[in-house]
Amino acid sequence: ASSNLLMNQLNMVDSQYYLPNDIGVSALDCGEAFRLLSPQEKMYAHYLSRAAWYGGLAVLLQTSPESANIFVLLQRIFRKQTPSQLAQVATAAGLSSEDYQAFLVYAAGLYANMGNYKSFGDTKFIPNLPKDKLEALVRASQAFQEQSAEMEALWDSCSCLLYSLEDRQKQLGLGDKGITTYFSGNCCLEDAELAQKFLDSKKLSAYNTRLFKRDDGGKACYEVRLASAVQKENQSNIYKHLQHSPTMLHLKMLEEYRRSFTLGSVEAHKEGSRYWIKDKGPIVESYIGFIESYRDPFGSRGEFEGFVAVVNKAMSERFAKLVSSAEVLLPELPWPREFEKDTFLKPDFTSLDVLTFAGSGIPAGINIPNYDDIRQSEGFKNVSLGNVLAVAYATQKEKLTFLEEDDKDLFIKWKGPSFEVQDDKGKFNFDQSKVINPETGEPVSSWYRGSETWDSKFSTIASTYEECRAECVGLYLCLNKQVLSIFGHEGQDAEDVVYVNWLSMVRAGLLGLEFYTPESKSWRQAHMQARFVILRVLLEAGEGLVGLEEVTGKDGMPDARITLDRSKIHTVGKNAIHRFLCKLQVFKSTADVDGGRALYDGYSTVSDSGAYNFLRLRETVLLRKEVRKMFVQANTRVSGDSVELVEYEGTVAGLISSFTERFQDDAEQLEADLLELSKRDAPCWC
Repeated sequence: ASSNLLMNQLNMVDSQYYLPNDIGVSALDCGEAFRLLSPQEKMYAHYLSRAAWYGGLAVLLQTSPESANIFVLLQRIFRKQTPSQLAQVATAAGLSSEDYQAFLVYAAGLYANMGNYKSFGDTKFIPNLPKDKLEALVRASQAFQEQSAEMEALWDSCSCLLYSLEDRQKQLGLGDKGITTYFSGNCCLEDAELAQKFLDSKKLSAYNTRLFKRDDGGKACYEVRLASAVQKENQSNIYKHLQHSPTMLHLKMLEEYRRSFTLGSVEAHKEGSRYWIKDKGPIVESYIGFIESYRDPFGSRGEFEGFVAVVNKAMSERFAKLVSSAEVLLPELPWPREFEKDTFLKPDFTSLDVLTFAGSGIPAGINIPNYDDIRQSEGFKNVSLGNVLAVAYATQKEKLTFLEEDDKDLFIKWKGPSFEVQDDKGKFNFDQSKVINPETGEPVSSWYRGSETWDSKFSTIASTYEECRAECVGLYLCLNKQVLSIFGHEGQDAEDVVYVNWLSMVRAGLLGLEFYTPESKSWRQAHMQARFVILRVLLEAGEGLVGLEEVTGKDGMPDARITLDRSKIHTVGKNAIHRFLCKLQVFKSTADVDGGRALYDGYSTVSDSGAYNFLRLRETVLLRKEVRKMFVQANTRVSGDSVELVEYEGTVAGLISSFTERFQDDAEQLEADLLELSKRDAPCWC
């Protein structure tokens, strides 16, 4: 009876907190690209991948208090029995095939997100089977039979939080807004602001830090913890792949990374990043460290990630053409010349096939490093991940929500090509002494002072504001025939690509509502907030450019329909993006936080008043949402003098096996270290 009661309670829970049994899973194909590498390049890629995977385990500790313990629980179960061997145990323990599939999906989800919160959207996900069924399976497993006391303790340490959906635990956030391990549980926004001011005053970066507050005799005492390695094993792993570095540039770069991770030095990582930028067009590309700040609720601490990828030569040639046309294209952008650097630093723009991407998720493209001072004076790299794009945008027609039937076929045909054209990031600087603010006609009255940076100044909106600016640059420049012809699109095809690019953006803006939390009036995903803002801008442009209406679907349930008048993209649409992009650029360039926030927060507002009931539309989006795919990545293995690529099938079982085999050499020591680190921090979350 208790099981039925729990099942009824689970059924009442919003489905956004589960991963469905039929979730899409695809293998990232890197076989051909890897086979074309030389033996030395393969060895280099192998050791870089090992460093990325081992470093990526830090994300468990950066996500939630329970993530590391759940990871170890799953690793111990699957190290003793493969998913197919465990299936018989599950049946004997009373699980239905649906229950067991739900368990496998949960395990795969935890591995793919490196924790029990979605990397895209930051909501918690829990197993879609009753807790007593999962416990029965854990107890019946071979791992439990062999080490019952340890497994019992492990289950007890995480079983409550594994299923808990108390309001604060439903999403990542700071203070009473959600869960975070970047801050101790007693920290709030004021603490984060105070710490940022202190760090700025000492010219220290928050990228590789966490903040812990404790009471010291009635006084608040703050501890800023740096990520630094103390275990010799991890250092020797990096030494190993230093030997296989193809060039002196790689050697210097890796030496700086090693110094950064050993000493917790952001300056060393910046130095390594400088060498990395100078390494133009390598066959094996990689980057590693505390990089993206999307998941820090305050927006200034980086999550660990490491990737290794191999060049896709054909697509890279197109991107190289785009970069060499940049001097001609930059004057097309809608802001005065003074708002750019005097000289344009050509970024390295490459299309890569991912071999390894360790962290909480895999993007379709990256624009790094994120250090503003390096970007402005020394440059950056644009990386498009071709094999991720190929899988991510393979869409079935019946799953294309909110579009007219005629638009669906065009969307499927041109979505991939349109993303390549869209992926165009505008990053520029300006000389404050000469500049008149084009919005006011007055000299600029604000700028970045001392050690202030874009991230530290714009903090909580920095990531999403910058994504919005980049998306707008892409929309604006894709209207340029020269950009389209670089990617081989002429005539009607070129017009179709523009149409699908803009249509894709307004649809993404509607889909973005899934990532808004009405209770806390907060956005959980930077890119999706940015796309919603762009939808609002284009709706506001009027003149019938974008149509959005609530309708009833064929199934009798609420639905929505979004349309775009292609004849008005080059006029009404272009003018709207021109005006908005100019404002974004000026507020950013002049460090005008108040103006930038007012503009951005205004367009980010989700309410039930006005011309569109966005709160009701959000319910429709949730009703019809498609869950993001999970990716299965290969492993590499040294065999004698050569390196083998070990590939897995694109299923949840394949994803689980890839992780079990990834850490098999020193699994017990690794798991003990993770549990020790998790235990050491445990008192800080209360």
